Amino acid sequence: MRIGAHVADDNPLGSAQDRGAEVVQFFLSNPQSWESPKPHPQAEALREAGISVFVHSPYVINVASLNNRIRIPSRKSVVQQAEAAKASGALGLVVHGGHVTKGDDPADGIANWRKLFERQAEAGGFAVPVLIENTAGGDNAMARRFDMLSRLWDAVGEFGAGFCLDTCHAHAAGEDLAGIVERVKSITGRIDLVHLNNSRDEFGSSRDRHANIGTGTIEPGVLAAVVNAAQAPVVVETPGDGQAGDIAYLRSQLPA
Repeated sequence: MRIGAHVADDNPLGSAQDRGAEVVQFFLSNPQSWESPKPHPQAEALREAGISVFVHSPYVINVASLNNRIRIPSRKSVVQQAEAAKASGALGLVVHGGHVTKGDDPADGIANWRKLFERQAEAGGFAVPVLIENTAGGDNAMARRFDMLSRLWDAVGEFGAGFCLDTCHAHAAGEDLAGIVERVKSITGRIDLVHLNNSRDEFGSSRDRHANIGTGTIEPGVLAAVVNAAQAPVVVETPGDGQAGDIAYLRSQLPA
């Protein structure tokens, strides 16, 4: 099992070495903008160092949106991000599940996700797997509550959609982490990546505020149990000065 961290994109190789990380995740463009991504210049060095790479898509992407000015550029951006991720040697592209606004029918948001996968399938598929990530808040979110996640997977699962499980997001959304891996796999059939984060806030808070493993409101042993059950690559998205300790703790909890 490979464990690593989300790092800044300026020197992911150096950050990995500093943290003892076997995996890195980073952005390929400003996460708050629609700017086009570029392949990372350290792609070959990361590959030679044996470090696995995942790319996180920008936060502005909302495939589910019924607003054309958001949905259309979101579709374009996912395709562009996946292409740049492949050129950077990435194993997958993480994309938040998104949401529709109050008064909108969530079924329309789910339909928009399906359209993205249908259209890209006709074009030959995505350059790397798209990993849909569960989110922390929003009554009309596509991947916050697992009943909605099940509806989403009924629409996109046949296209090979991947899944990224975020422990802080699940805790904040009111999803119990005990047995969560089994519940997720019963819906998606897979977990491709774990974002292993503690939470600064209480269960069901809807607040997405990450904490280092030993300092949040989730018992560290509960988080380690998720890692061992998931058997997937792990990325901590915790405060940077504690990431080396987080990685070391998780490794210490792996079966001998």
